[in-house]
Amino acid sequence: MEIAFLLFVVTVLWLVLRARYQAQRIVFLGQHLAGLQVERHMETLTQGYLRAIREQDAVRQEQIWPTFEPSERGVAGQVQRLAEAVGQAPDALTRMGKWALCVPYVERFMYSSTLDFKRLLQIHASGIRAAVANEQGLSAKERAYQLSAELFLLQHSCHWFCKSRTIADARLVARHNVNREKVLTAVSPATRAAYQQWLQS
Repeated sequence: MEIAFLLFVVTVLWLVLRARYQAQRIVFLGQHLAGLQVERHMETLTQGYLRAIREQDAVRQEQIWPTFEPSERGVAGQVQRLAEAVGQAPDALTRMGKWALCVPYVERFMYSSTLDFKRLLQIHASGIRAAVANEQGLSAKERAYQLSAELFLLQHSCHWFCKSRTIADARLVARHNVNREKVLTAVSPATRAAYQQWLQS
């Protein structure tokens, strides 16, 4: 009975601590996103690309692609600004656990088991910028597919930082009906290589 009660107390304390820790991370990232329109640009692009891809009239489809250019340039520039702003924050605020579940304040007692969110945002900024510039010379549809994957991976990373990798994985499937592995195959080779290297760092 005493063991069961002790486990109950420990579990409650852990849940309270985890909630406080995650709330602090949400506030931190929210402060850096304030004034930016990253999410609005992402929604415009992901929904717009779907409409363009489903367009049956080839001529009409070709006319639609250029209309996304302002949002593409906007999201590339603003993710770069986000990466630069977060890059100025202390390491203690920008480390994230490697594990699937959230371990509150893991960066304080197991630094070697954490990853660098600042570096991750730089990878995303570079990948999105390259996709917008179409450095690989892809067709409009292929480019839209790749840029969507870059944005989905960014969104996954933000959820992982604020909550946990498990929750980020679940939200990716729930919102976009795709898992992280499939997204990684769809981003540019440069982003994929940098991301995998980051995971092993």
